Amino acid sequence: MKKFINKAENMLVESLRGFEQAHKDIVRLSLDPIYVARVDAPVKNKVNLISGGGSGHEPMHAGFVGKGMLDGACPGEVFTSPTPDQMLAAAQAVHGGQGVLFIIKNYAGDVMNFEMAADMFDGKVAQIITHDDVAVESSLHSQGRRGVAATIILEKIVGAAAETGADLDRCHKLAQKVNDASGSMGVGLTSCTVPAAGKPTFAIGDDEMEVGIGIHGEPGIRRAKLMQANDLVHEMVKRICDDIQPKSGQDVILMVNGMGGTPLLELYLIYHAVQRECAARKINIVRSLVGNYCTSLEMAGCSITLTQADQEILKLWDAPVHTAALRR
Repeated sequence: MKKFINKAENMLVESLRGFEQAHKDIVRLSLDPIYVARVDAPVKNKVNLISGGGSGHEPMHAGFVGKGMLDGACPGEVFTSPTPDQMLAAAQAVHGGQGVLFIIKNYAGDVMNFEMAADMFDGKVAQIITHDDVAVESSLHSQGRRGVAATIILEKIVGAAAETGADLDRCHKLAQKVNDASGSMGVGLTSCTVPAAGKPTFAIGDDEMEVGIGIHGEPGIRRAKLMQANDLVHEMVKRICDDIQPKSGQDVILMVNGMGGTPLLELYLIYHAVQRECAARKINIVRSLVGNYCTSLEMAGCSITLTQADQEILKLWDAPVHTAALRR
C-alpha cells in the first residue's frame, strides 16, 4: 500500500484538520463528535441541509458544505457510516429554526443512523434517500438501489432553494423531484485500497472492468473485458435512459464523475461519447459537471449521471454557490 499517511487510525482527523485549515472562510470543524458545518451556521430563517457518509468519497460530502448547498456534513471513517450522535450534533449546530433536511445515500448504515438521529432531534426534520444507481436493484444490504453521484446534483438544487427561503415541505418535495429525475451508472477499472485494510478491496485483471460498480467496490452488473469507451458509454447511457425515460427534446444536466484515479483527459473523452449518445436520442445536455466529485479513494473509473431538468431545476442549478468543491 502506497499512501500519504501517518497512522491509519488518525487519517480521518488529520485530513479534516487540513480541510478546515484550507477552507476556514467556508467551514468549521467539530471533532467531538465529528462534523463539518458552515462557518456562519446557524443560518436563521432557512431550512438547513445535512448529509454525510463514509469518508473516501471526497469531495463528497464536506466539500459541498457552504452557501448554496449543505449546512453540515457528517464524515464517518473510510467507507463506514457516521454515527447518530454525529448527525444529531450537526443538526443541533446548524439548525436555524425552520427545520432540517437529511440527505441520505441509500446504504443500510447511513439510513439506519440518520433515522435514529431524526428520532432524537428536537425540531422539524425531513429525510430524502437518494437512489440513482440504475446498475442494480438491490445493494449488499438489500436496501434497494444505491445512492451515488446524483446526490451532489440534488444537494446543489435543493441547497439553492433553501438559500432563497423555501420551507421544509418545499425543499423535501424538490428533493424527491430531483431524485426521481436522476439516473447514474459507474464502471471501475481498478480496485481501491482502504487504509485500515492495507490491500485492494477486490482483485481485477489488467484486461478487465467492473460494469455497474458501486462507490465502495460493490460488484456491478458484470465483470467484462476492457472495451472501447464509445461501446461502454453506449451501454451506460442506454441503461440510464431505459430507467429515467427522457422524452425527445428533454433537457438534462450531465455529470461525468471520476472515481478518484482517472485523469481529466479520459473524463472529457467520456463526456464527448455521452454527448454523441444523447444527441442520437435527441436529449439536450444544457448543463455539465466534469471531474472528481463522488470518488472511491484512488479507484480508476467513472460514473455518468443524467438528471432531467425543467426551468425550475435549471434556475436553481445556476444559482450562486460557494463551497470548497463547487463555486460560482
